[in-house]
Amino acid sequence: MTDPITCPECGGQRGQQLGPLFLACLFCGGTGMVGGDNEPLSRCEKPPPPPPTATNHPIWADPATAKAFPCRLCLGSHQVTSIDEVAGTLVMVPCRCVES
Repeated sequence: MTDPITCPECGGQRGQQLGPLFLACLFCGGTGMVGGDNEPLSRCEKPPPPPPTATNHPIWADPATAKAFPCRLCLGSHQVTSIDEVAGTLVMVPCRCVES
């Protein structure tokens, strides 16, 4: 960490005024200062890893499980269900095993 200094991108102005809109500086996060507790590089975190997919689960190595369920995606129902969290809806589409 370094001592706090004025943001070199916005010059301490914390952002830019465009008519009625105020756009915060992306470098300092709208604080006007960098360094110390407001270090831009320390704010960058790795995104979380994607969740494991059900089709890659080790249970599929079991011959009895693989024989009981003909398709790993729909488990034999011929419908794949997905939740659209942004729209708040449940979407069901035909599985690709039906087409083949």
